Amino acid sequence: MKWVRLEGYLGMAVSQPALAGFAPANLLHRLSFADVLNEDSGSGYQRRLNPQHSLDFRRYVQTDGATTIPLTFNVRPPAGKHWRLVGKGARSRLEVDPRGPRMLAQVDCQHRLGHLHDLETSLPFLCFIGLTAREEMEVFRVINSKAKGLSTSLLDYHDAQLAADLSEERPELFIALQLNINAQSPWRRQLDLGGDKTSGLTRRASLRTMQKAIRDYFLVPTRILDQETVEAAAAFTVEFWLALTDVLPAAWNDPRRHLLTKGVGVYALTGLMADIYREQGSASACTRRIFRTKIAAFAQDVDWTGKGVFKGLGGESGAKEALRLLRDIRRDSTAASKVAAHGR
Repeated sequence: MKWVRLEGYLGMAVSQPALAGFAPANLLHRLSFADVLNEDSGSGYQRRLNPQHSLDFRRYVQTDGATTIPLTFNVRPPAGKHWRLVGKGARSRLEVDPRGPRMLAQVDCQHRLGHLHDLETSLPFLCFIGLTAREEMEVFRVINSKAKGLSTSLLDYHDAQLAADLSEERPELFIALQLNINAQSPWRRQLDLGGDKTSGLTRRASLRTMQKAIRDYFLVPTRILDQETVEAAAAFTVEFWLALTDVLPAAWNDPRRHLLTKGVGVYALTGLMADIYREQGSASACTRRIFRTKIAAFAQDVDWTGKGVFKGLGGESGAKEALRLLRDIRRDSTAASKVAAHGR
């Protein structure tokens, strides 16, 4: 079988070589792939496919007057075995071996091309020549960072992969990712990163929710990083959540009915973690035993279900109200315990 030819014009897309041309939708579909983030292996960078979005575009391209901006691809290095570039300028073509693996990475066309496997509709394309997977990710992020429907957690994950020193640049994101990858963490592989979900796992909060909670309800109010390393703060955070699962195992293991791992719960509990840090004075003074003792003193007085004290709370104002309620319950429980102890 001969190599497939994609004819076009080879020029410079700002500072990167790219081939611009036209080709049938079914051919572009057959030669390309979407490099979706695999949350287990950490490979890939794209969002998971939204079938409805893709089917909407399929219906659209079959209507009178339909058109589209160029689909964006990339062929990664090295050239030679499965693809090669021939010619220059207007007499250029990309030749791809159809017997090998799919060579065209779908940098910005996953949803437009996803359900066009059987259509011969002519589509414009722009194919970068030889970008690395990391460079692809940077292009994808620039193009899609403001796109409606793109997971903010996926953008956070991109930031983590592209950062030179994540712990320095985005400590809240560093800590949130440590919760998701630490083998001892109860959050291990539980945060939704915006990629393909792992079968059999019950997802709880998103990466964006967790890192915002850590920044706004822990790092900023405690200024812990003025005296502790970010690694110590991450270890401290893991210990807190381990203690919480020790004290409230039923609520933790039933996330559909309980709010511990939903937005308002994560924000309120992170605020509680900050309170305990301030009370103890240092990360080293906050052992799991200390956390368990302080949480157990009031946690059973809280109805953590969606019908409980946090019912109807949402958004930034709801998170602040949830923390206020949690603090009130903790204060009242502590006061009641003191009265009981004095009576004895």
